[in-house]
Amino acid sequence: MNGTFVLGFFFIVVGIPVIFGIAADMYKRHLKFKERQLTAITHEAAERAAQYAAQTQRLEERVRVLERIVTDKGIDVADEIERLRDAPLN
Repeated sequence: MNGTFVLGFFFIVVGIPVIFGIAADMYKRHLKFKERQLTAITHEAAERAAQYAAQTQRLEERVRVLERIVTDKGIDVADEIERLRDAPLN
């Protein structure tokens, strides 16, 4: 019985803290990995947002040009649109 007691005591004093230490280290590594993953996802989302903003700006500029064309030649354009609308499709 004395050998079993020593083995059990050794496991409690040495084994459990080592197991918890290894588990804690693994958890810390997992958290660092998740943090790097989140940083990468955030960076990718920011790049996409910048691309969408640039695309939106280009579209807004095109709409402004179209608005100028329509307001400068509004009646002519309206008549031409109506003629095209009434024209048969080939």
